Amino acid sequence: MLVTPLGGVGEIGKNIMAIEYGPDMILIDAGLAFPEDDMPGIDIVLPDMSYAFDRRDRLRAVLLTHGHEDHIGAVPYLLREVQVPVIGTPITCGLVQRKIRQDGMELPRGSRTFEPGATIEIGGLRLESFRVNHSVPDAVGFALHTPVGTIVITGDFKFDFTPVDGHVADLQALARIGAEGVLCLFADSTNVLRPGYTPSERLVGEAIATVMRQAERRVIVTTFASNVHRIQQVFRVAHDLGRKVAVVGRSMVDTVDVAMDLGYLEVHPGTYVEVEEVSRLKPSQVVLLTTGSQGEPLSALSRLASGEHRSLSIEPGDTVVLAATPVPGNEKMVHRTINNLTRQGARVITPGDSGLLVHVSGHASREELKLMHRLVRPSYFVPLHGEYRHLEAHAELARELGMPADHVIVGDIGSQFEISQRGVRIVGQVPAGRVLVDGLGVGDVGNVVLRDRRQLAQDGILIVQVAVRADTGEVASGPDIISRGFVYARESEELLDQARSRVSEALADTHGEAAAIRSAVRDALAQFLYGKTGRRPMILPLVVEV
Repeated sequence: MLVTPLGGVGEIGKNIMAIEYGPDMILIDAGLAFPEDDMPGIDIVLPDMSYAFDRRDRLRAVLLTHGHEDHIGAVPYLLREVQVPVIGTPITCGLVQRKIRQDGMELPRGSRTFEPGATIEIGGLRLESFRVNHSVPDAVGFALHTPVGTIVITGDFKFDFTPVDGHVADLQALARIGAEGVLCLFADSTNVLRPGYTPSERLVGEAIATVMRQAERRVIVTTFASNVHRIQQVFRVAHDLGRKVAVVGRSMVDTVDVAMDLGYLEVHPGTYVEVEEVSRLKPSQVVLLTTGSQGEPLSALSRLASGEHRSLSIEPGDTVVLAATPVPGNEKMVHRTINNLTRQGARVITPGDSGLLVHVSGHASREELKLMHRLVRPSYFVPLHGEYRHLEAHAELARELGMPADHVIVGDIGSQFEISQRGVRIVGQVPAGRVLVDGLGVGDVGNVVLRDRRQLAQDGILIVQVAVRADTGEVASGPDIISRGFVYARESEELLDQARSRVSEALADTHGEAAAIRSAVRDALAQFLYGKTGRRPMILPLVVEV
């Protein structure tokens, strides 16, 4: 058997794992990540799924552990390339269905849903699902039973003993699977550095209730759109306090609609109102539930903060609750949104400085990870889901629990784990990494383009126009220099005049093809401009033969 993480190892997001046994291959999850600060213009980041695409004749299905974007966001892109059945719990498949319908697609033939605890058979593979707690309903992990041994994949999880929906993690199933014998555990490592236990999601509802009782005007709550448990508590508290809830933001509306249709979200009649009704209500009766917890520029909350929303605006005295912590890399955007909200007179409550528990993680802290290890009792362990420092810390935790050092294996994206009766070992590396999406383009922006964009953003561009005679190679006109994002031409005439002189000197010593002229111009200007300004603008020579 081969197990290959194609994403989600040593990084945040784009979780996906390929499992091969005999002639069959399945994928566990297919998620995306959000762009980092050094990815100008990029909309989303996908995992490189070419390894699976190259083996499409063996690919039987994609199984989903839960409905967060970092586990299902790449499914539409996967289905554009290969029509493979999608299998997950009802809420997870419902969120995927809503997502792909926006692209004019339907779930492929053979797609189906299952309830946590069910066993799924695909080709020669048999997977037993088990319920775990997370910040979305019906999250599951899988125990893969094979003749070589049982493999347990936790997915994202924590142990919440007072969950909002009343469904606790199936500790009995985990204990039984562990007693039967587990060859290898692949486990979530995101919160391994946090001591103790992750607090219950129910405590967030209590904090939101406190905020709403104290607020004299509108309350605006923003969280991840897929966090149905938190959305449920907002509706419940609003009803108890006599407030109405309007939902703002397409992804939040989609989640609420899907969760209500499938029975995962209970809303009292009259509590859910359209955005257009907000203006007819007293501010003390209004709750707005919005997207934008990560400061995304086009999200509802960001547009409200900047005064650009088409039908709503922030009013002095509004209370804004950021019921989420920033994903690493999003801190600047979140802080910008907070500042804009505060500037408009809103009171902003965040998890870090409010004294109120308006957010709890969906991932297991250190003591819960220990409990998972004790329940499953694996012979081998591979940490997943987290930055590389988290993987190493989780590996050290496993060794502290008594696992032999050579039975704890830290891999990377694309590491291929061979699992046999002899044990677990890394046997190779497959193509893996990231595929960047910019607008409608998927994968057409790579490292070279990103490097150029970063250079343009940092130092600007200088365009040098020169016309040369085709027969002699002599300069017919120019050089003309155009500056964009480097210096303001009207205030830097002396510098640009000196630059033209340097180009003219270089051209005087150059006769030949346009390529040689372009190279001479770049060399002459790059050294001169760096000496004068300490900057390295992109230099673009335009040579026209006349």
